Amino acid sequence: MTLLDPADPVNGPDPVDLAALTGLELLRWAQKQPGDVPSIGRLLGMTFDEVEEGRVVMSLTTRADFSNPLGSVHGGIAAALLDSVVGCAVHSTLPAGVGFTTLELKVNYIRTVALDAGRLTAEGTTIHVGRRTATAEGRVMDKRGKLVAHATTTCLILRP
Repeated sequence: MTLLDPADPVNGPDPVDLAALTGLELLRWAQKQPGDVPSIGRLLGMTFDEVEEGRVVMSLTTRADFSNPLGSVHGGIAAALLDSVVGCAVHSTLPAGVGFTTLELKVNYIRTVALDAGRLTAEGTTIHVGRRTATAEGRVMDKRGKLVAHATTTCLILRP
């Protein structure tokens, strides 16, 4: 897949062959995008805060659209944030042309999040990356640094 990279304001956008990028390069490319590429990240307002090999930090700001019937943030928001950071942490270790899919995601919820809680920040790190499977863990913290939820994942590595 080729997309335009808006990073060069002088010469205009350059086409980027996403399939030729390593997982780390692809995530760093995505980190620089202005948010106009359709994705779950755009839908929920997620941003890439930090991207390095084996570790990714993303965040989002809570809003009324995230409400559950009880009037607090729906647990699926934390789950989506966790699935994103742990999956991206795994992806950051993969060579070009190699992908992954989530086999299992186990989320533990620690506390309720109010709709006006503000910024939630999640960090995902790899535990093990093998030839066929990878594992990673993640945590979501509120703006006060309190743990909201944590997760582990197992991913299937998809080699051509």
